[in-house]
Amino acid sequence: MAGVQVTPAAVGVAGLRGSGVGSTTGLFAGDWRRKARRPACSVWALRRQQRRSSSRSKGGGLAIVCNLAGQYEDSFDDVQRQLMNYFTYKAVRTVLTQLYELNPPSYRWFYNFVAVNKPTDGKHFLRALSKERQELAERVMITRLHLYGKWIKKYDHANTYEKISDENLTLMRERLMETVIWPTDDTNTEKIG
Repeated sequence: MAGVQVTPAAVGVAGLRGSGVGSTTGLFAGDWRRKARRPACSVWALRRQQRRSSSRSKGGGLAIVCNLAGQYEDSFDDVQRQLMNYFTYKAVRTVLTQLYELNPPSYRWFYNFVAVNKPTDGKHFLRALSKERQELAERVMITRLHLYGKWIKKYDHANTYEKISDENLTLMRERLMETVIWPTDDTNTEKIG
């Protein structure tokens, strides 16, 4: 049950407040002595879960309060959103470079617009840009689509999987080397007879 937050069904929110765990978090399986850094669930969710668990069973066993993010069943909408935002950012940089070379007055205006409206949230950025200058917004959108098309043709999923696997292995190896206690020369030198 790693990655699932659990709390005893018999313990209410008030019981959690006195336990030293934190006012809005339950107990993590295996980490009951450590204080939580930040709440994973709201008090409202804990109270709702407490009502459900008390009405279903009076057994006092463990009840799942909430699942933490990163479960395999989750969609990858956040990854898709990040990719779209990144390609919007790349398209803005590309259009800025083109305008710098071909149309300095438009470059200055667009540069100031980008300084005020950060392109980190692509959807909101493009909405604001289309209200100010529709032709620049269309240019950024077309450039974004073109850059994505180029990337998808060159992207190698197997290579990325291999890089992630190798990096995980390297990090685990480094951590293992940090935790091993190596014998010193003093422990191996015994005087014989």
